[in-house]
Amino acid sequence: MAIIITDECINCGACEPECPNTAIYEGADDWRYADGTDLEGNVVLPDGKKADANEAQEPISDEIYYIVPDKCTECKGFHDEPQCAAVCPVDCCVPDDSHVETEEELLGKQRFMHQDS
Repeated sequence: MAIIITDECINCGACEPECPNTAIYEGADDWRYADGTDLEGNVVLPDGKKADANEAQEPISDEIYYIVPDKCTECKGFHDEPQCAAVCPVDCCVPDDSHVETEEELLGKQRFMHQDS
């Protein structure tokens, strides 16, 4: 399952540089599938959605840091635990019950985004 940043976020930014998938963005910032991944141009995501990896996507939050569920792998394939949660001083990086995925799905997403790794 993806991680979500709750509204207890104090906007410290500690989590953003820790994400190996560049799935964390500052509130109101656009995001791209290509950011921090090997994805380029038109792609078909593991869930079947089609996207232009280089196209700017609407921010998920305008007020606090946010995590893009399509890019979050809970750090599977990189670390033993989600790094955002490990460094968060207010414990607001928690499992997102609306984006439940198996470990295999998370690892598949990681391999998809980092094909050259």
